[in-house]
Amino acid sequence: MSRVKDPSLAPKGRQQIYWAERNMPVLLAIRRRFAEEKPLSGLRIAASLHVTKETAVLVKTLIAGGAKVALVPSNPLSTQDDVAAALAEDGVEVYAWRGMGERDYYNAIGFALSTSPDITLDDGADLTTSLHKLAHGVRDEVIGYVLETAGGLDFKALAAKVKGGTEETTTGVIRLRALHRSGQLLYPIIAVNDSYTKYLFDNRYGTGQSTWDGIMRATNSLIAGKVVVVAGYGWVGRGIAIRAKGLGARRVVVVEVDPIKALEAVFDGFEVMPMSEAAEIGDIFVTATGDIHVIRVEHILKMKDGAILANAGHFNVEVDVEGLEKIAKAKRSIRPYLDEYELPNGRRVYLIGEGRLANLVAAEGHPSEVMDMSFANQALAAEYIAKHKLPLGVHKLPYELDAEVARLKLATMGIRIEELTEEQRKYLSSWELGT
Repeated sequence: MSRVKDPSLAPKGRQQIYWAERNMPVLLAIRRRFAEEKPLSGLRIAASLHVTKETAVLVKTLIAGGAKVALVPSNPLSTQDDVAAALAEDGVEVYAWRGMGERDYYNAIGFALSTSPDITLDDGADLTTSLHKLAHGVRDEVIGYVLETAGGLDFKALAAKVKGGTEETTTGVIRLRALHRSGQLLYPIIAVNDSYTKYLFDNRYGTGQSTWDGIMRATNSLIAGKVVVVAGYGWVGRGIAIRAKGLGARRVVVVEVDPIKALEAVFDGFEVMPMSEAAEIGDIFVTATGDIHVIRVEHILKMKDGAILANAGHFNVEVDVEGLEKIAKAKRSIRPYLDEYELPNGRRVYLIGEGRLANLVAAEGHPSEVMDMSFANQALAAEYIAKHKLPLGVHKLPYELDAEVARLKLATMGIRIEELTEEQRKYLSSWELGT
């Protein structure tokens, strides 16, 4: 049975879903094919994703393909309650509301597992790792919460039943590759995050734009003239840095541990330095590394009065919020999703969204146009899992499916591309011809 915050919000949610659909033509094209072919017929899908209007379009596409879908959040603060209400009213099994506590959140994970899925869709890997912990007999506090709504299941049998899963984000892929390296992965995973039409566009352009949307909604600060510090120069960090420059930031500083990425940042026109140095000059700090405690107390104590801290990584561990709470002389909420901390030195710093994903806590997440490609990959990955027996491991979606997403996107934009001639195909497939 679904649990949402306010069922009366369903009409508003339908309007939001309609707006997303207007801007997600690739996924709608896949939905039309799914409705005819029913490639997911008879399968149960458990999805732990941000419950947004874009996710609703994906869920409706999976249902059109014949699947039964249970949807739970992948972050306690990212659910759009009107969208959750609309999906629940339309018969989708939804267990989600904005502002979940830890217990509620893991109760939701348990609810998803209780539906005995054949395929799992994940964003951050909490659903997948929870099932693996249960199957391997690992018990901790959060697993206790999972068991409150999923008790009585044979989790080894459930994991063996799962045909495969998908993972949406970099952080989750890192966790699942570690699970595989440890020899404990129990079913195959498609790393949707590693599809070109996901990370080259979603991570760079989607997160790049939506993170600044969240920062500006939370603070109403002018970005022009500021010194922006971006921790991490993967595709997410690149997008954030590019948008900071475009918004008029006076300086954009990149903090990076990988020498190749650091060199790339330099060649892209950004300053590079350690966080210990950047902490003294930054006005706005954005973390995007997927790692823990990138901004620590030692850094925060060096920051200017009025420094703003935001996180664009999946989990709320990149800023040491617990350490900040311990040293703060006082804390108060200034605006929605913006907390002020008074430091022992009398300075004040401002944390957005409890250190969680700024773009989803303080804004609406990625634009629908870019999620059109990301979730097209999710839909095609679910279909691929349904049709193929994958070996154990963490896999990329086949290139031809990735390219199909790109072709569909170009077609919906009215853009045509060049085609190889027969002579060119022959040349590219031969080794004899040269200078």
